[in-house]
Amino acid sequence: MRTQLRLIRSRDNPRIKALLRLARSGREQRASGTAILDGERLIDAYRSSGRTAEVVLASEAACESAPVRALMESAPARARLLLSESLVRQISQVVTSSGVVAIVRIPEPGALPERIANCLLLEGVQDPGNLGSILRSAAAAAIEHVFLSPGSAYAWSPKAVRAGMGAHFALSIHEGVRPASLVPRALGQVIATGPQASRTLFEADLRGPVAWLFGNEASGLSEEARRVATAHVRIPMPGAAESLNVAASVAICLFEQLRQRHAAQVPAA
Repeated sequence: MRTQLRLIRSRDNPRIKALLRLARSGREQRASGTAILDGERLIDAYRSSGRTAEVVLASEAACESAPVRALMESAPARARLLLSESLVRQISQVVTSSGVVAIVRIPEPGALPERIANCLLLEGVQDPGNLGSILRSAAAAAIEHVFLSPGSAYAWSPKAVRAGMGAHFALSIHEGVRPASLVPRALGQVIATGPQASRTLFEADLRGPVAWLFGNEASGLSEEARRVATAHVRIPMPGAAESLNVAASVAICLFEQLRQRHAAQVPAA
């Protein structure tokens, strides 16, 4: 590394103490508005979004890799630290750390948009891995806004961020918003999915704006959320499975919407 960094091994270092407190407390991360990113891909996604990390840190072993050395040199950061393997693992908070970690400011979503076209309204999705996968599908499908109800998993928890694979930085993520409060802002249909719906996803016209409603992994949507939907659809499942994982359901719906739009734009032969 061209920048010479002193190797820190002690947990008693004041800066390390602060990082360990942050890593161990989701409440501290929320209060400080920060998230922990582990791995080159996530850190590079943050960098590509034009933002500056608070701290980028790496283990001595990880810095033997040329890509990690380059990342430590080039990623915009207010501080850079070289730490022992043990300290990096404790700060990373993932089972197998890549050895390179960044502490970053969570992007502010801004005010709720006055009018909403295509978006996701998530009510009570509680598994952070599911949530991260949903955000990844949303970013891939060019969804701009995602709204999470009170009681949903924290979008910026380490597990959700890891599952999102950088999608968080391509989305406007609003937390603590009840779906019913957003319906008057929707420009098009508000569609809820459920196994009892009479119409299938493939029979619905999805070419216009859609606000998609998805609920809790176990109990689905609340009665209040089901009432505010303007349409209900089910995903056909001719096989033996009783239900689909919510993240899989979101991906199927978003990409069926994209398929219909693409088909509408292709001139007839």
